[in-house]
Amino acid sequence: MSHDHSHHVSNYNRAFAIGIVLNVFFTTVEFIYGFAADSLALIADAGHNLSDVLSLLLAWGASVLAKKAATEKRTYGLRKVTVVASLISAAMLLAALGVIAWEAIARFSEPAPVASITMMVVAAIGVVINTATALLFMGDHQHDLNIKGAFLHMAADAAVSLGVVIAGALIWWKGWLWIDPVISLLIVAVIFIGTWNLLKDSMNYTLDAVPDKIDMPALRKYLENLPDVARIHDLHVWPLSTTEVALTVHLVMKDSTPRGFLHQIQHHLHDEFSIEHATIQIESEADEAHCSLEHPH
Repeated sequence: MSHDHSHHVSNYNRAFAIGIVLNVFFTTVEFIYGFAADSLALIADAGHNLSDVLSLLLAWGASVLAKKAATEKRTYGLRKVTVVASLISAAMLLAALGVIAWEAIARFSEPAPVASITMMVVAAIGVVINTATALLFMGDHQHDLNIKGAFLHMAADAAVSLGVVIAGALIWWKGWLWIDPVISLLIVAVIFIGTWNLLKDSMNYTLDAVPDKIDMPALRKYLENLPDVARIHDLHVWPLSTTEVALTVHLVMKDSTPRGFLHQIQHHLHDEFSIEHATIQIESEADEAHCSLEHPH
């Protein structure tokens, strides 16, 4: 028997639209003034912001597609596209980091003067814009990998822009031109650390690994200790999307199934383990001997 609890999914269309408009504007300004000030830190941050705009577009498109109805061809709909979007977003970010790091290392051998005041002013605007955008996605960033990706991108950008402000201040105060590439490399390190978990989780979700929020020993113990259940087999748990989890399991019963048995299990799985889509097959001990999954040929 299959059961699906529908979850309320927050509508982030307005948040995505505002975030994209703000960041397109700021990225354009940052590129212009980065080249004018000859600041690699500003240019690096602008390049990262550009990747963030693409990531926001990707995440937004995925969240829209995930709501499409199931079809005969795609019986789960397009829910998995949110996982794919998270993985692509993380990969794009890592590629951008490689370019930034390469340019920063090259700048050490050829330091160039920068307009420190311009650096500070433009980056300070970035702190405000990126913080405001991150706050738009703060509500569900712990529960939705797709939204988490958008939130982490924006939160990291706010920290990065703050770093550029500090670099501009040190160049203006001390004349340390080398601080520009140093800050660029720090930007790379901060973003890499913040992106690693997103990349790891996205890869695990893509390969249908059990989400971290699911306590598999506790889940198995609950199912095995159900009244009248002799044993279980073929327990599988996997992410349908960045917000929904599915389960299939075979329960071998000692006796007949009590009234309301499946309904009780499905509600418990939803409320205690956040499993929205449960498919449970009931078998007698006699049936188990003929189960093709328990005894594959």
